[in-house]
Amino acid sequence: MDTEAQPTERDRSSRPSASEETTSEAAGSEDRSRFALVSGIGSWVPGGRITLTLLVCLLFLLLLSTFVLRPFQIPSGSMEQGLRIGDRVLVNKLAYRFDAVPQRGDIVVFDGTGYFGQADYIKRVVGVGGDRVVCCDREGRIQVNGRPVDESGFLYPGDSPSTVPFDVVVPGGTLFVLGDHRSDSSDSRDHLGSPGGGMIPVGDVVGRADWIVWPFRHATRLHRPDAYARVPAAGRAGAHG
Repeated sequence: MDTEAQPTERDRSSRPSASEETTSEAAGSEDRSRFALVSGIGSWVPGGRITLTLLVCLLFLLLLSTFVLRPFQIPSGSMEQGLRIGDRVLVNKLAYRFDAVPQRGDIVVFDGTGYFGQADYIKRVVGVGGDRVVCCDREGRIQVNGRPVDESGFLYPGDSPSTVPFDVVVPGGTLFVLGDHRSDSSDSRDHLGSPGGGMIPVGDVVGRADWIVWPFRHATRLHRPDAYARVPAAGRAGAHG
């Protein structure tokens, strides 16, 4: 009598096929190869895998700072009271990529070399290419394309929009920028007679300041104020007088 158990259909179907075994072995070999590579590099680096992990993190932060976000420390009181001396902000370096351009009201960091000085500066965009920016109307307000702008929501308390009169048309591809603390800001008004007329080329803008991240008690997102929302596009100012 044959006592050997015959495999049922269920038994045969539950066994891995030759191709499945081969695939599993190949995947296992690949995982082992990757682990061996990491282990090999870790043994070569002083400090082993901990040092390797730290180096990878530093490389990631370097790439992030170079191409995406850059920390910037506020060096002066020119943007008070919103941005105070010593505040750290995160500058979005992708904000004006992919055909995006600075908007009126944005707070931007730019390279002032050849225009303001040998440093990076942070100011608020008041006029973009084609805009006519005038100071001031009968009520002491700055006008952009014939529309008065209510800056009371971000202007430093007690400051007037400007004690320096001006009437400028912003060339295409440039920006007219002012500090929020007008009495303590060196900005486009102070360089009207300098090369470039106080205008900042858009190509020299590093990015848009989007967040205050330090100190924690002052941390907040920086929004574009509504004061510029009703400003008409350049060339349509005549309709508003």
